[in-house]
Amino acid sequence: MIKVLGIGGGAREHSLAEKVAQSAHHPKIYWISEWRNPGIYEICRSTGGEYIIGSTTDPLFVSKRSKTLGVDLVIIGPEEPNFYGVADAVRDAGIPCLGPYRDVAVIEQSKAALRRLQWKYDIPGRLLFRTFRDVRSAKEALNEASKSLTWLQNVVLKPARQAGGKGVKVIEDKQAYLLNEKLTFKMSHIEWLSDYMSGYEDIQDRVLAEECVWGPEYTLHCFTDGKTVVGMPLVQDNKHAFDFDIGPETGGMGSISGPGMALDFITREEYERSLEIVRSVIRAIQDETGKDYIGVAAGQMMVTEIEGPTLIEMYSRLGDPEALNVLAVLKTDILDLAFAICEGRLSKVGVDFEKNAVVVKAVAPEGYPDRKDLAKGHEVLVDRDEVLKRGCKLYWGAAHLEDGRIVTTGSRFVELVAKERSVERAAELVNGCLGLPRLKGWRTLYRVDIGTRELNERRTELAEKVRRLYKFRESRGLLGSRLDWVPGMGLIDPALEVKKYEVDRT
Repeated sequence: MIKVLGIGGGAREHSLAEKVAQSAHHPKIYWISEWRNPGIYEICRSTGGEYIIGSTTDPLFVSKRSKTLGVDLVIIGPEEPNFYGVADAVRDAGIPCLGPYRDVAVIEQSKAALRRLQWKYDIPGRLLFRTFRDVRSAKEALNEASKSLTWLQNVVLKPARQAGGKGVKVIEDKQAYLLNEKLTFKMSHIEWLSDYMSGYEDIQDRVLAEECVWGPEYTLHCFTDGKTVVGMPLVQDNKHAFDFDIGPETGGMGSISGPGMALDFITREEYERSLEIVRSVIRAIQDETGKDYIGVAAGQMMVTEIEGPTLIEMYSRLGDPEALNVLAVLKTDILDLAFAICEGRLSKVGVDFEKNAVVVKAVAPEGYPDRKDLAKGHEVLVDRDEVLKRGCKLYWGAAHLEDGRIVTTGSRFVELVAKERSVERAAELVNGCLGLPRLKGWRTLYRVDIGTRELNERRTELAEKVRRLYKFRESRGLLGSRLDWVPGMGLIDPALEVKKYEVDRT
């Protein structure tokens, strides 16, 4: 009998565990996470495996337990174990692992490293950027930019490390009368980013400033064994907490995919360009490190007027909630696929997906995402049979099973999934279930608009507007070109500035 050990405790991992349990190999499933996910716990028990509470980012702990349990495969769900070298330790113990080496996972861990890689290897879909290792240098650069017309005026400020989707601020300085107010906000956010990044000591860069771009976003996940890269269906995640993209950014309040490999507002040509960008990043990081990329890589993309398909960030794993979209339509046996990836023979396996649309929506406790202290410790009440009766499936996320009670741990505690012929029909099914997960004495947070006709039409209108602009630039041979006019200096090429200040540092 095949034994499989999974890592991580969210809805993504519940979906992975379910997919593994559905394998024709009838595996015995073991799992490690920091809390007891009710869904994964049930799967482990039903297959004769074991659920283990422990650190998912301790390479020695995970590799030792893998050896003790005698597992045949380890599957890593979240990103942090990748950054801590869990896959490295598991492979050193002689066990196949569906998860990347630490050195190649840097494309997600360090947003600055990803940008430098794109510019060094001349990979399309790149953004202008500057990184800062301290507050003083960041403030000086942005203060200087406020005095001239440079791209640093209209800027996106981010933590330079992957930090769970937190801390991203888009600041456009198009209103001259608000220049001082916007500058004050930039300075205060830099202070916040520096404080936030103080908890991470594994990269030198603290703050990342990128040019501000606009357009529809989407995610392209890929399976890869280091030689072959196979794209999955596109997914659009919706980060903002409230309907119609307002409110603070979250880990993702819901996602849509299908029907088919692309999205209604993304063309097949844009899919192929996005796939080539992800392939180029994988080739580049392998050239840099000398190590094969084994597992999942994903490009969080945006179609922009300057570059067309543009890389915003990379994932070194499946996204959450996006994983639920792609796994819902994956037809290939996941264990056949995992072993093929680990053994370097992905090209020999046919990877097939259903053509259905999938809608995923998260339900979180009120207080999420900014006040997780208020969102913790609430008992969950839900009739799962009623969820199924209404045409949906429920996956447990940040929910802990203890003494017969399920309580929230501060984040999205369930994710609801429906699969249908159209996104709008799937959204209707999920909306019919959003009120079923309740909290005892506390309120819940969810989005009704995701997947609806109105929001989909907004996405399509935005995509068509951006597409006209980038296609016009492309027809004139100007795709990816940028020029700034700076008083007293005239025209400058900001790409040369990036190479001077950033790429040469590597």
